Amino acid sequence: MDTGVLARVLDDVLAYGGDYRIDRLDVGRAHEDESYARIVVTSADDDALARLLMRLQAHGVNQVTPGEAVLRTVERDGVFPDDFYSTTNLETVVRIGAAWVPVEQPEMDCGLLVLDGRIRTIPVSDVRAGDTVVCGAGGVKVVLPQREHSKDGDSFEFMSSSVSSEKPQSLLLRQIAQQMREVKADGGKVLWVGGPAVVHTGAAPAMVALVEAGYVDVLFAGNALATHDIEASLYGTSLGVDLAMGKGVEHGHEHHIRAINQMRKAGSIAAAVEQGVLTSGVMHAMVTHQKRFVLVGSVRDDGPLPDVHTDVIVGQRAMRAELPGVGFAIMVATMLHSIATGNILPASIPLVCVDINPATVTKLADRGSAQAVGIVTDIGLFLEGLARELVPGFTVG
Repeated sequence: MDTGVLARVLDDVLAYGGDYRIDRLDVGRAHEDESYARIVVTSADDDALARLLMRLQAHGVNQVTPGEAVLRTVERDGVFPDDFYSTTNLETVVRIGAAWVPVEQPEMDCGLLVLDGRIRTIPVSDVRAGDTVVCGAGGVKVVLPQREHSKDGDSFEFMSSSVSSEKPQSLLLRQIAQQMREVKADGGKVLWVGGPAVVHTGAAPAMVALVEAGYVDVLFAGNALATHDIEASLYGTSLGVDLAMGKGVEHGHEHHIRAINQMRKAGSIAAAVEQGVLTSGVMHAMVTHQKRFVLVGSVRDDGPLPDVHTDVIVGQRAMRAELPGVGFAIMVATMLHSIATGNILPASIPLVCVDINPATVTKLADRGSAQAVGIVTDIGLFLEGLARELVPGFTVG
């Protein structure tokens, strides 16, 4: 009850042109107690009702008797049937015959592909004629992640969706560091999504220390983070500003494009490391420690670097391919890549978004990543603090 889910459910029923009657409401007394509501929902016709029921599942609402899933065959490449089931990022199961089949790697705004007795999400761009997909709202159930309630005030609260610049930073850093330790101890991967402010703020050495200590398994970024990190390695500048002196240098405006040109000449970032051209920085650490990275570009990019995916659909596929095994995601100083990654992550993966701008975290939560916990702070100070928590002996040089 304290999450406001019921109010959002009832608002959505009316917003989608439906009506409701609450038949039963059992309210839990304590935070850890479950509440139960059974609601009769009506709409003008079957199609409108099916769309409404799919919408309500985004809040974890299921039909009392969901029945069996309706399966249809795709007729055209890249086009779902009109009544396809539109997915959430919640844990999902589908009833095929007498069996409930779990959906692999839940992702929002996709369809459900049924193949060889298994079910997985599939984006509309990847569906092909002859594929079998789930249609309508029948036979599908979703499960909300369990909300954790802190008893000692020093644990990481998943699903709290908090955005604040006023919480004690040292406490938040300890919570995040502990969560990352636990994920690594369980054999999970830590996914980072980063923007160029990691370099601009002088926090690249802290990021390098985290890579070397094993707390960066996968990195998603655009052309900018890698470019300015490489520029800093080759020329000591970021966007032409000397990182040691904090002021522009002569011809510094050329440095980023010259850095890109050096990588293109080498053939790739990894090749530049092997050839001794790139000898330091975040990307150097990712290569030398054999960590995975996916760079996806945009229409704004200079160059871009040879490793950057310029086809966004190919880039999406490359990002999805790195998600199995991820147990924790942390996003720093990038709005567009954070939203893009949030869109493909299951809701069961804890997600922290760190940015100096509160709107970045708010937009992430508003676009469906309800599990996002936001921290509003300077990225440089945050990364240095996290490195001190996780890397013994780390100091700011």
